[in-house]
Amino acid sequence: MAITTTWSINTLEREVADGYVYTVHYSVNAVSDTLDPEGNPYSQGAYGSVGLERPEGDLIAYDSLTEETVLGWAQAALGGSEKVTDIENALEAALTEKMSPTKLAGVPW
Repeated sequence: MAITTTWSINTLEREVADGYVYTVHYSVNAVSDTLDPEGNPYSQGAYGSVGLERPEGDLIAYDSLTEETVLGWAQAALGGSEKVTDIENALEAALTEKMSPTKLAGVPW
């Protein structure tokens, strides 16, 4: 089983006057190459937002921002590579539980 994790930016909050991005809304999705009974890949996702401190010096022009740059800012603000790994591991654990549950709910009738 292979799991692919993808980070993406959903939207940005910014100041109109100078383009300073102060909040990043992001999502993280983990998708397995294992298919569910209906033939769809198992997936697990998370959504979050993180505030950014105003950087010192010149800002990158809003129109020049790339998703890669903003993802770097968001991941750094979350706590860097250690926190990114924690988030990805939690999604993978939830995905594994979804594929091979160890707990279920319901009644026998």
